[in-house]
Amino acid sequence: MSPTRSTAGDRRRLVVPASAESVPPAPPRVPDPPIYSALMRTWADRGRTLPGRHDPEWTRLTAPWRGLGRFSVPPDPRGGGR
Repeated sequence: MSPTRSTAGDRRRLVVPASAESVPPAPPRVPDPPIYSALMRTWADRGRTLPGRHDPEWTRLTAPWRGLGRFSVPPDPRGGGR
């Protein structure tokens, strides 16, 4: 059986960015409740991780492990040095 090809799949869509007038305005931002702000202050005072803030411990834990140099040069099969 010979392969068939649909011409409908060859059509390309033209995407035009919307003008500024057609985009609805963003809703007004509601401030966080006071209890949330107090909790964030308490966590920050205790050195805990806060949402949306840089966490150096997480960066350290997720960094690639470098080991002791064992993976950079394969061992010499003859038993000699590098």
